[in-house]
Amino acid sequence: MKLPLEPVVSARKPGKRQIEVLDRILSERALELVFQPIFEVATGEVFGYEVLTRIPSPAFTGPEALYNAATRVGKVGELGRLQRSLAVNLAPGYPLFLNVHPAEFDYPFLVQPDDPIFRHGEDVYLEVTESAPLSHFEQCASVLGELRKKGIQVAIDDFGSGFSNVKHIADLAPDIVKLDRELMSQVHHGSRQFKLLLSIVRLCKDMGARVVAEGIETTEEYAVAEHAGVDFCQGYLLGRPGKIPEGKSWNPSS
Repeated sequence: MKLPLEPVVSARKPGKRQIEVLDRILSERALELVFQPIFEVATGEVFGYEVLTRIPSPAFTGPEALYNAATRVGKVGELGRLQRSLAVNLAPGYPLFLNVHPAEFDYPFLVQPDDPIFRHGEDVYLEVTESAPLSHFEQCASVLGELRKKGIQVAIDDFGSGFSNVKHIADLAPDIVKLDRELMSQVHHGSRQFKLLLSIVRLCKDMGARVVAEGIETTEEYAVAEHAGVDFCQGYLLGRPGKIPEGKSWNPSS
């Protein structure tokens, strides 16, 4: 599930059918999850899995529409908790990257002692988009600070999509930064885009964060990401989302 880049939702209230489907999803725990592997460049081994949501109804065009509707009716906290619960149950033996909608910081679910992330036996990385610290900075910083004390780690997603406010992002002291996929799209050695990529990777490392290159679809993109010094890669070249995490390794020469 890639959550909206902005927490702003449509002013139009969800229709009756959408509300019914949302209530059914929550009551029947009817979300379908898939898991996309994130590979460590140095070893070629799976480092963890990003959890992505699939919507079981045509009432919503995708996860963004579902989360927007849940935000409008005050149920985004419940929806986020459901996703985390299902993910932890389905992939107990793997580190997980879990997306958090910015509006979830307005609700107490994440910091409750019985939240599913606290019973996961492996590392948990909560992904927030680059824009979230701008729109919900106080809540975001407070909640993530409390979660970090309990062993939860922080990942900034889509970094470089707009360079919104580097100071706010640095203040969150993310453990991992995931680069916006547009930075990797058709990038070539020596190009201006490659020089930008190098600068962003250095910035992330200076902040003390490890770096994931998302959207890797060609061997050249992988080679460029490796040369730029990223720690991890994610994309269709390495592994598509699947229903069951498999823990495979990946060889760039294969």
